[in-house]
Amino acid sequence: MVSANREMVIYCFDTLIAHYNNEEAPPPAFDEGQHPLFVTWKKVVNGGEPRLRGCIGTLEARYIVNGFKDYALTSALKDRRFPPIQAKELPFLECTVSILTNYENDRDYLDWEVGKHGIIIEFTDPNYNTRRSATYLPEVAAHEGWTTTEAIDSLVRKAGYNGTITEQLRKNIQLTRYQSTLFTMSYGEYVAYVKTTRGAGPTIKGA
Repeated sequence: MVSANREMVIYCFDTLIAHYNNEEAPPPAFDEGQHPLFVTWKKVVNGGEPRLRGCIGTLEARYIVNGFKDYALTSALKDRRFPPIQAKELPFLECTVSILTNYENDRDYLDWEVGKHGIIIEFTDPNYNTRRSATYLPEVAAHEGWTTTEAIDSLVRKAGYNGTITEQLRKNIQLTRYQSTLFTMSYGEYVAYVKTTRGAGPTIKGA
């Protein structure tokens, strides 16, 4: 099984910087494989806790080289919750890559463990008779301090449901749980790594 590693984060930073410089990123230093994956960008503001700046990925298996190349940019530039990340923000960024594994369909919306499992929910919106779905990665509920029910209710809202969340709605949820490996690196750590391995730090045009 492929696990998230440092080289995957390096490649995401390389890809974003190459975008700003309008050039090709150096080739990745990790092996190809097919896995579901996510790229998360956070930004340190005023020395505080890193805040989410973009997070997009795929729950379907992708070839991971192209997957990280695509989602490094999509999560940084096209997460509709945030304005695109600008080059001048790079020094304040940290990047987390996640490889998703161990998908299991569950009988009950409570049949998962905070801090261990990510969850995908699917349900029918009773007001519009449309299917809705959303996911949280394994670290989200624990970071927010949620119980399983609080995480489910938040995810129902994330899926776009605006009605009353009833116990019947919760019981109608189809839940898939999964696990992940992840690796996080700050921009400063990335720069130090690049200096050590390539002889010089990255240059960013227009930063």
